[in-house]
Amino acid sequence: MNELFPTEPASPYRVLARKYRPVTFAELVGQDALVRTLTNAIRTGRIAHAFVLTGVRGIGKTTTARIIARALNCVGPDGKGGPTIEPCGVCEHCTAIAQDRHVDVIEMDAASRTGVDDIRDLIEGVQYRPVRARYKVYIIDEVHMLSKNAFNALLKTLEEPPEHVKFVFATTEIRKVPITVLSRCQRFDLRRLDREQLAAHLISIAAKEKAKIAPDAIALLARAADGSVRDGLSLLDRAIAESDPAAEISAEQVRGMLGLADRSQTLDLFETVMKGAVAEALALARDFYRAGADPLTLVQDLLEVTHGITRLKLVAEQAAADLSASEAQRAKPLAEKLSVPVLSRAWQMLLKGVNEVQFAPQPMNALEMLLVRLAYVADLPTPGEIVARLQSEGAGNGAGAASGGAAAAAPAPRATAAPIPPTSGRASGNGGPRAALAQQPRAESTPAAAPSAAPAPRAELKSFAELVQLFSERKEASLYADLRMHVHLVRFELGRLEFRPLDRAPSNLPNRVGELLTAWTGQRWMVSVSNEPGEPTLHEQEAARKADAHARALVHPIVKKALAVFPGAAVKVRPLDADTLAAGAPAEEPAESANGEAAPPPAEDYPADYAGPEDEDFA
Repeated sequence: MNELFPTEPASPYRVLARKYRPVTFAELVGQDALVRTLTNAIRTGRIAHAFVLTGVRGIGKTTTARIIARALNCVGPDGKGGPTIEPCGVCEHCTAIAQDRHVDVIEMDAASRTGVDDIRDLIEGVQYRPVRARYKVYIIDEVHMLSKNAFNALLKTLEEPPEHVKFVFATTEIRKVPITVLSRCQRFDLRRLDREQLAAHLISIAAKEKAKIAPDAIALLARAADGSVRDGLSLLDRAIAESDPAAEISAEQVRGMLGLADRSQTLDLFETVMKGAVAEALALARDFYRAGADPLTLVQDLLEVTHGITRLKLVAEQAAADLSASEAQRAKPLAEKLSVPVLSRAWQMLLKGVNEVQFAPQPMNALEMLLVRLAYVADLPTPGEIVARLQSEGAGNGAGAASGGAAAAAPAPRATAAPIPPTSGRASGNGGPRAALAQQPRAESTPAAAPSAAPAPRAELKSFAELVQLFSERKEASLYADLRMHVHLVRFELGRLEFRPLDRAPSNLPNRVGELLTAWTGQRWMVSVSNEPGEPTLHEQEAARKADAHARALVHPIVKKALAVFPGAAVKVRPLDADTLAAGAPAEEPAESANGEAAPPPAEDYPADYAGPEDEDFA
């Protein structure tokens, strides 16, 4: 027979993720809490009618749902068994469920069947008893993709299903599942596997496949899988396919397959950047790129290095356990030299750089610009160092002024320091990559005239209304409007403000108000948010005052007579002008008018700015 056309085709290859899919609870890796709970539930007969399984992708949610279906429907080799935590795997139900052909185990992909009509079809089948099995099991994968109407249609059946029906839901987005559905289910959170567990599992699978792979290569695969068993098996499958069957799979091969840079080389790049050596850092990045490293992956590796060095600095024992011996020996000197503010600044810049590299037209160019920024900012002081130096300089200037005698009594002109150019020096005291500001000569200060356009700051604010008015004077129109209309005052003291903002108030209102008040008054202001009801807003108080003045004006005898002559005329209360206020008002009002009618209310019952009624139609 022609060898090119064999009569019997070879059996199709099954990927490792399917070939080694667990079929019993004992084969589940790293889910001890779930196995223990279900074991006790099945042994005691306390089996819930609905389960929801949540966790990251590839952690085993759908696999666990199928194992639950087998455990509930297994009848044993003799066909007389009941629900068991250890399905036999040989009975008709176990084999049919394993081959995805059991008529009473219905799997539904909610990602493709999201509508209410699909759920109605499912509910119509719930009322019928199983054809062969003990329970009819409905497995709904990615249940969070169902529409709102579909969830509502499912609620009643999910709360009171027939005794022969069990629901098993699987989702990666548990927060998108309505709480009304979650409250009707028994929830299990499948935990992400740590690297040691996943590496041990990959080693066992590689041994079954008779594949030789170096421990360092397994560690790289476990780190790239990020806790997902399916991702780890898929990467192992790819590594075996790309390597020589007779040779051992090395870490260099896996690193090239994943587009990773060597961890020691990543540490070299990080140290070079933090030293401020721009040219050397760009050259290293280009070497990584030519060797096959992905720019985005390189930024993520730098983020991981920054995080690891920070933990090594703060919690050395715990961090050292997560690193290999060579990595810990290489990272400890960096942790000793770099301060936490410098590491935090590098983390923030790298975190922002992830999006830049990911969405840039040329990712490598974005990576190089990120490295340039990191290298140049390494020469800059941290905010804490700037504040400390300014405070020390202020104390020195105060001491010099005190020793100046009578000359110090005269007011000195304000001085602004000339900017200090960045240097490549490092502060020897801290050892971190920053400019040695204290060692640089300070430029001579030159007097600067204060701007005359800005209003003078208020030394003391006596009320919340004065505080709000200050924002109007400083041309902060939006903040002025927010404080008047969207804020309920809870507590006001000099240097402290506490209020309850409305939903329409911006989220950064407390921080913005505190910063501006501190800058304007020269005194530190603490602005906080409270849940207490507080006073009415200034806008509400002003509206209440106007309504009260208008109501009292309507009962004035003159206004009553005017409205009697002109029914429906509009009445407006306006404040007194300066001339009227200067002219004064009668000291007393007669108790009774000339025609015997009651006298108008005393003057103190009206607001101070009340000027009497005004008929807008004929005034």
